[in-house]
Amino acid sequence: MRERRQKRAAEKLKDIRLIITDVDGVLTDGGLYYGADGESLKRFHARDGLGVRLLHDAGIQVAVLSGRDGPALRRRLKDLGITEAVLGQADKRAALSGIMERCSVRPEETAFIGDDVPDMEIFCRCGVSATVKDAPDYVKARADIVLKMPGGQGAFRELVDMLLLNRMESL
Repeated sequence: MRERRQKRAAEKLKDIRLIITDVDGVLTDGGLYYGADGESLKRFHARDGLGVRLLHDAGIQVAVLSGRDGPALRRRLKDLGITEAVLGQADKRAALSGIMERCSVRPEETAFIGDDVPDMEIFCRCGVSATVKDAPDYVKARADIVLKMPGGQGAFRELVDMLLLNRMESL
């Protein structure tokens, strides 16, 4: 059943025009690191950053939807050229339609990658939902695609590669 569901989702990737990603547990390993002065530090994977650039080059939009906010995250978004971001939003469902509207895409043209309970609420509101290898089993059960990589270790890039390879194969 899982394999069939993933195969159907992979086929839908060719219609995706926007990928929305969570941050903690997807673009990072989910750890919360604090410096001596209390500043929040985050570790991002370089391959995920290249994945963002590859999507931009392919004309696919990238947005971030995160329950947390902070200077380290804002700096990473700036470095990646991601301008569509809703940060510090606990109710992700409320922010989702606004992101899609601003990006001029329909739900079936949107993929979302998340890793925890707040993300499950919007899995069914997008054309394709994905989660990371180290997500809880109940999150994996709700996602269309379960990636092989854990959060913060290139999981976002794995989804990007699936999407781009799927598009090349359908040409």
